[in-house]
Amino acid sequence: MKNIMRKKETTMLDSTKIRIGLIGFLTLAAFDLVMAQKTQTKLIEEGLDFPEGPAFDQANNLWLVELKGGNLVRISDGKLERFATDGNPNGIAIDPNGLIWFCDAGQKSIRTYDPIIGVFETKATQVNDEELSMPNDLVFDSKGSLLFTCPGDSRKEPTGYVCALNKDGTVKKIADQMYFPNGLAFTNDGKSLIIAETYKHRLWKGEWDADKAEWREAKIWCEIGGPDGPGGPDGMAFDSNGNLYVAVYGTGQVRVVNTEGEVIDTLFMSGSNPTNCAFDPKNPKRLVITEAENGELVGVHLSTEEGKQFQI
Repeated sequence: MKNIMRKKETTMLDSTKIRIGLIGFLTLAAFDLVMAQKTQTKLIEEGLDFPEGPAFDQANNLWLVELKGGNLVRISDGKLERFATDGNPNGIAIDPNGLIWFCDAGQKSIRTYDPIIGVFETKATQVNDEELSMPNDLVFDSKGSLLFTCPGDSRKEPTGYVCALNKDGTVKKIADQMYFPNGLAFTNDGKSLIIAETYKHRLWKGEWDADKAEWREAKIWCEIGGPDGPGGPDGMAFDSNGNLYVAVYGTGQVRVVNTEGEVIDTLFMSGSNPTNCAFDPKNPKRLVITEAENGELVGVHLSTEEGKQFQI
């Protein structure tokens, strides 16, 4: 595998373009401050065909998907392996037994892959006797239920919904009438669920009842913003302090939201389309990010030093 962990300093635009674009709006000092805050990343892998859904297994192998390539991807000790799904995988969650669960937008299903025996299985294809609407992202709750988003074609009409697949195999909707529900994550205590509504550029937050698989008192929690064109908040991950890191597709940014729902910081990518992110459980200061425009997987090491949050 080429260019493993090659250090790569990235920014959204080169300094010449920024100087031209911002002249008249920023003083030179302000411009230099913007440039000083550019994010440094380490390239882990490149040449990926629309990467998404990074997740670490119990052995600290890093998994992700290639949505357009149709593959599950495992990176272990610097070696990349691909496992063809015959579908369009989009999002990964790994259970305590090491089973890889993923949304398959192409097959309109929730599927699993057992890396020990190399077998795929389909776990869910319907809700309320209707086929699932292009499942997108997924997460387990504290009781083992699997929550997943189904945006379908809900960019212009609020037809997207979110489901829970219970341990007994039943599937039910827990939210609906959304404009492209996408990434989702539980707060660290498992008591609240955050869902990204991509095409409204906002995050919803509600209480989660794991015993009854119910999302209660959901309300708009953060108007996180997005691009002028297609895109908005996508995949997300909480750090150990309760801050939420949200890949904002179309902006070239991962935005950091505090516990009050306020955007407090930003990481700048080299490409415009970050899709998702995950923290390394063995190194909680290491965040990995998938980026689709350049087909890259990158790592960022976060510092807790005041004023120097994002550094290699």
